[in-house]
Amino acid sequence: QVQLVQSGGGLVQAGGSLRLSCAASGSFVSINTMGWYRQAPGKQRELVAAITSGGSTNYADSVKGRFTISRDNAKSTVYLQMNSLKPEDTAVYSCNFALITERGRPGKYWGQGTQVSVSS
Repeated sequence: QVQLVQSGGGLVQAGGSLRLSCAASGSFVSINTMGWYRQAPGKQRELVAAITSGGSTNYADSVKGRFTISRDNAKSTVYLQMNSLKPEDTAVYSCNFALITERGRPGKYWGQGTQVSVSS
């Protein structure tokens, strides 16, 4: 059984910073892409940032230059450093891992979600 556990998030003023973490536990062979998604009230979930096993990254245009995604493969953990936060960044942030299970099958798993609120 694979489980993703998130930490970080909370309330911050505009211009502030927050760091999110997401760690995988359980049995799996490898983790391919790690990503962060967010969903604001009344809006569809969107991809914020993703990082491949090779370290290639991609970001939503709205966060480029402000957010940085990174990963620690030894800890099966992905991070999202969020700087210069804006009120429009307010959302529930969830991590998603694409991995190979111990049975050799691909699978996608989600973290529990964490609220990020940015006040103006």
